[in-house]
Amino acid sequence: MLKDTLLYLAQNQRMRDFVVQNPATRGVSRRFVAGETLEDAVQAVRILNQKGNPVALDFLGENVFQESEAREATQNYTAALNLIKQTGIDANISIKLTALGLDISQDLCEENLRSILDLAREYGIFVCIDMEASNYTEQTVAMALKAREQYEQVGTVIQSYLYRSKADIEKLIEHNVRVRIVKGAYKEPPSIAYQNKKDVDESYIEIMKMLLSRGNFPAIASHDENIINGARTYVRDHGISPASFEFQMLYGIRRDLQERLVREGYNVRVYVPYGSQWYPYLMRRMAERPANLIFVVSNSMRG
Repeated sequence: MLKDTLLYLAQNQRMRDFVVQNPATRGVSRRFVAGETLEDAVQAVRILNQKGNPVALDFLGENVFQESEAREATQNYTAALNLIKQTGIDANISIKLTALGLDISQDLCEENLRSILDLAREYGIFVCIDMEASNYTEQTVAMALKAREQYEQVGTVIQSYLYRSKADIEKLIEHNVRVRIVKGAYKEPPSIAYQNKKDVDESYIEIMKMLLSRGNFPAIASHDENIINGARTYVRDHGISPASFEFQMLYGIRRDLQERLVREGYNVRVYVPYGSQWYPYLMRRMAERPANLIFVVSNSMRG
């Protein structure tokens, strides 16, 4: 019930305006969002790199409906690629197709995607096409597969709570597409998605094993210690090198676990979001993990 409420509020404009304009919540958001500018994000990346963490930079924003906005988002992504190249930080980028104009036209989105991937290929930087709500899943998987025909350093994300995900994983593995596996953070109906945590976790573990056994440098994105320990046991029992995959965790969440896994010799990439459109991201993070909600509420009250 709480999760559903928070996911609803993530799309509520009045609540968005209140939270974004509130100095206390804006301040607390910095626990989970590196800042509103690319320069803020780079400072966070430098600190994480010093701790042994590579980073995935995520410029926050989605669902644009004007071509000018899609072009601007493309410029923001290419600015991130340029700064990674110029500064030498250990980072790649994550992008959203709806930010590139997918709601306007697929041709526009593909044009913008190609310009990003052309530059990323020149610099040797990996680009992950993020997964959004289920009404974009088919297009996202298809565009990732199409992009992989021309670009080596491109991948996408699969959400374990969707019934279709195992079939999608088989296609992506067959075409050597890198995959980040997540549980899923959008509200989806029972007709297409598991509603019970146990079922979501079982699907995640099944897909995780497929990726660890046959995938192309998969990313196991989770803060769930049961899942992480399951991955560690699986690779140990099957003679899979820790160098052949990475764990991924979100900026500001389970820092202790991130540091412990690095000490144990695992690759741990931290997903670092930045930008002014942080409200929906923050609400989804609170919906995923009650501890995040407690942190935000308690610290906002102090403000």
